[in-house]
Amino acid sequence: MPSRSQLRLLCDGARGLGVPLTHSQAVALLRLLDELSAWNRAYNLTAIDERGAMLRAHLLDSLSAWPYLCGTRIADAGTGAGFPGLPLAVMCPGRHFTLIDSVGKKIRFVSHAARRLQLSNVTPLQARLERLAPEVPFDTIVARAFAALPELLESIRGLSGPATRVVALKGQRPDAELAALPGGWRVQAVHPVSIAGLAAERHIVCLTRGGASS
Repeated sequence: MPSRSQLRLLCDGARGLGVPLTHSQAVALLRLLDELSAWNRAYNLTAIDERGAMLRAHLLDSLSAWPYLCGTRIADAGTGAGFPGLPLAVMCPGRHFTLIDSVGKKIRFVSHAARRLQLSNVTPLQARLERLAPEVPFDTIVARAFAALPELLESIRGLSGPATRVVALKGQRPDAELAALPGGWRVQAVHPVSIAGLAAERHIVCLTRGGASS
């Protein structure tokens, strides 16, 4: 069982983000960190290995995207070891998440973690984003630490349609990237994010192909 201090840190941090995390969801998320730590010793999935730092930089940072998801079909572009997709899938059992990465060992971990946490709403997919073009566009595409916004938007063009929302988790406010968006993309909003115990600056950028700038 996870320690009470870690549960309190996670639940308090989620509450500060406006995320209504239940006790069972918090337990599942800490189990996800257990799995990540075990695999990380053999496969080097993440450079962050201190427990408190993992909780803040992986779990809480991922959950910060929750208020901005729309629809039921969500893609995590360049998911890495499953972030933000796996924590969001724990949080949103009624939505389906397709977690995409080109690196085999990372997708193998995502598959393992989804089985261990019994996440039937997760589909791991090893592929290059720019080669994907599903018949039905995703409702939301999330991306965390993937690439500069212009590169990200070009990579996910085949995954998105006129109503798709892109939710990009960024560090400092990316004004230079926002000024260089590909044609047809519009900024819906840029939200500053404060994560308890994380000194680094964080922002969430919401974009759409058809929406108006704000």
